[in-house]
Amino acid sequence: MGNEVRHDNGFYKDKVAIVTGASTGIGLGLSRGLLERGAEVYMCSRTPKNIAAAAESLRKHGGRVHAQGVDVRDENAVNDYIEYVGSRGPIHYIFCNAGVGYGQAFTITKREDWNTVFDVNLFGVVNCVHAVVPIMIKQGYGHIVNTASVCGIVPLPYQTVYAASKYAVVGFGEDLRYEMSFHNIKVTTVCPGAVDTMIFYRSLDYKLHMELPKPPEAISIDQAADEILEGVEAGRNIVPVQDFARKMYHAIGTNPSEVEETMWNLANLRHQDPQYNMDKLAGE
Repeated sequence: MGNEVRHDNGFYKDKVAIVTGASTGIGLGLSRGLLERGAEVYMCSRTPKNIAAAAESLRKHGGRVHAQGVDVRDENAVNDYIEYVGSRGPIHYIFCNAGVGYGQAFTITKREDWNTVFDVNLFGVVNCVHAVVPIMIKQGYGHIVNTASVCGIVPLPYQTVYAASKYAVVGFGEDLRYEMSFHNIKVTTVCPGAVDTMIFYRSLDYKLHMELPKPPEAISIDQAADEILEGVEAGRNIVPVQDFARKMYHAIGTNPSEVEETMWNLANLRHQDPQYNMDKLAGE
């Protein structure tokens, strides 16, 4: 889709946004999309050199690009960074986007896998929200955008750990939405389907390898960012991103048997796939 300005009606112009997990993937796409729409963006991710490189790729936007290494698992680091941004002026948006993927049979998962996934996918979001809410309450407005997954609205088989973390993010955001409404703070939960990001290529320790096959229907990070930013602008509480995610989200209420059939088909495929079901390698 290129890097041209898309659907820009001035809605995000001069707004300030924090984006976590911004060095690659959806976070990078969101940062680029926000900058192209005239926002000021504070990008952060866990690895300083990676977020510096990402910010450098966006330097055409000048002083509206800021970058900092922040590990969302570190509550104190998150608090310090968000307080710093808040000290410079209002925070209109925070995109709590940092996350890790994990797709394996439950039978081979370890307790430490659960800790790793939840520390980033759920508690990383909670840390950011805890830090930003007092600032948004004081300024009288704000919009919190949490990235979950289609795996947080339908139970994709052989992704028990990941699904549990993303269902938690959806539940957290939906509940928080009611509470924050009394403070004029909006909450949106983003549920992407397949997006062409590093989530398919690295393990929980962030080492690069082909962990899962990238689906052919995966959309670009820029298309995902467009869909997310349009949904946020429209004030939607849940924003399914990519065709499969939208199909499943709408089928939950209109055709639940379609969801069940789809999940069983996927379960059968993944049961035979050693990249998901390591039991197959052992000749179960």
